[in-house]
Amino acid sequence: MSSVQSKQEKLMRILLEPRVTEKSTMLADKNRQYVFRVEKSATKPDIKQAVELMFEVEVESVQVCNVKGKVKAFQQTVGRRSDWKKAYVKLKPGFDIDFVGA
Repeated sequence: MSSVQSKQEKLMRILLEPRVTEKSTMLADKNRQYVFRVEKSATKPDIKQAVELMFEVEVESVQVCNVKGKVKAFQQTVGRRSDWKKAYVKLKPGFDIDFVGA
């Protein structure tokens, strides 16, 4: 297997899911910014390459945020959700991502 294929496979695993919320929808409409849940080990250049590869768009900037897991009570025991990483991806003018696919 070539190194190009292995790099692309690595990039395909970086984006875990899009975060579609009221806040992320407002960001998309106003600033062409989209929110993704990403691998905890992902870097800004990796996230940029992954978005450009998967959605065939050009990325202007990437901001990341580490989200701490909440402490939750499960009956008598106290548990904790796992930490995760969120990426805000801003696209260059003229590009758009459509998650609905309509």
